[in-house]
Amino acid sequence: MGRETKETEENRKTRHKMVVVGPHVSIITLNVNGLNSPIKRHRVAGWIKEQDPTICCLQETHLSPKDKHRLRVKGWRTILQANNEQKKAGVAILISDKVDFKAKQIKKDKEGQYIMIKGTLHQEDITLINIYAPNTGAPKFVKQLLIELKEDINNNTIIVGDLNTPLTPMDRTSRQKINKEIIELNEKLDQMDLIDIYRTLHPKTAGYTFFSSA
Repeated sequence: MGRETKETEENRKTRHKMVVVGPHVSIITLNVNGLNSPIKRHRVAGWIKEQDPTICCLQETHLSPKDKHRLRVKGWRTILQANNEQKKAGVAILISDKVDFKAKQIKKDKEGQYIMIKGTLHQEDITLINIYAPNTGAPKFVKQLLIELKEDINNNTIIVGDLNTPLTPMDRTSRQKINKEIIELNEKLDQMDLIDIYRTLHPKTAGYTFFSSA
């Protein structure tokens, strides 16, 4: 009886350890600023292969719905897109062939500003939202989108993209104070229990993927 209890306890610990470890998932995101050039698409495809992510999210693809087939990357056959007829904005989510992913629900807009995928990744629920916010009124746009998708957002949700919004003064090169719209967006993020992963891990680091002296 004692031995049986011990084995049961060991099995329980092993199961718990497996759940904690789980399969490694990596997500990368990049504003590509247009993919209508074959050379640019080739370079981006090469970059994705080099990074070898589980999931790759792209913004500003500038592909129209009829051109969406042009985005192809060997090893990432599952490609879900939201495209704009005017070849503006445009977002895409690419999922590696190496993982067991099943999409259950997809939401997107006709302007190509966002796409949301709900599904399972290795039998675990995941909701992924890829956003490209417009250059003007970005905080208001993101806040409104979060309100619209409120019922879909839970503790398995990951939001990525180009939000065109510095959430804290640390995110601005000028260190100017953030305005009322950004304060309201931060309040909405807090209400929905969403956290800025980069700022959580790097609370005092100033880092930029793109810098314009202008």
